[in-house]
Amino acid sequence: MSSSSATRTAALPWHSIASILASMLCFAVVDALAKTVALHYPANEVTFFRMLFGLVPAVALCCRGRLSVMERLRGIDIKGQTIRALTLLGASGLFFAGLPYVPLGEAVALAYSETLIVILLAPLLLKERLTATGMAAALVGFCGVLLVVRPGGSEANWPGPGLLLLSALCGALSIIQIKRIRSTDDSATTVLFFTVIGTIVMGLTLAFNWRAPSLSALLIMALLGVFATAGQLLMTVAFRQGDAGKLAPYNYTSIVWAALFGYVIWGETIQPWSLVGIALIVGSAIAVAIRRKDKEGPLA
Repeated sequence: MSSSSATRTAALPWHSIASILASMLCFAVVDALAKTVALHYPANEVTFFRMLFGLVPAVALCCRGRLSVMERLRGIDIKGQTIRALTLLGASGLFFAGLPYVPLGEAVALAYSETLIVILLAPLLLKERLTATGMAAALVGFCGVLLVVRPGGSEANWPGPGLLLLSALCGALSIIQIKRIRSTDDSATTVLFFTVIGTIVMGLTLAFNWRAPSLSALLIMALLGVFATAGQLLMTVAFRQGDAGKLAPYNYTSIVWAALFGYVIWGETIQPWSLVGIALIVGSAIAVAIRRKDKEGPLA
């Protein structure tokens, strides 16, 4: 390989960076919108409308290309996709449930601890080897989680962090499940299947927990679906054009946006110890992502 080719391989295209930054902004907007409605409506209802309003862009995404929506769905890995959809749905619902109790920036940081949980679960569920570096990164990251949660505090502080850590666990299981799904299932089909399953499952829960939404709340929840789908599309574009390991640091700009939105909208501030904890979570997660990509090589 020539030096010029190596330089092109090493460098990140500016449009990949722009796409991942825009994606993280979209996800931060989703989190802020979710908190706005989660303060007044049940988490299952917020999750249902996020899925329902996400159906249209998900179907539109699947209509691109030579295959029809039904042709895409006919050959998918039903069992693998169902497990992945349910775990990711749990992550989404638990995250929305924990939002009212924790500053937005801290909530997003705790959700990112899913990367550290994957390190510990992969040897059990994927038979991957747990390296000393991976274990060290996980320990550092979980020290950061403890600083954010601060378990020595009042019991009243536990519901939010507890729900968010359960959300991270479900998110980690969904990440692991992605590796178990047949490689022939493309990303558009996976997004559509998840959205359909999520709409059906959360729709069934409305019989047990429902509050009639106002028109403004419906509009906010519709925007949830739009921004979430936009974020997924932008992230897909970014990872197709650039190396995932090198893009990893940009993923965590959503924490900055979330902290900014929390301060501007609700006057939330993040305590110094929490800032240290967030830095440990983000730093260890970035180290894991970069090391994994260095080990696996560039994306095809």
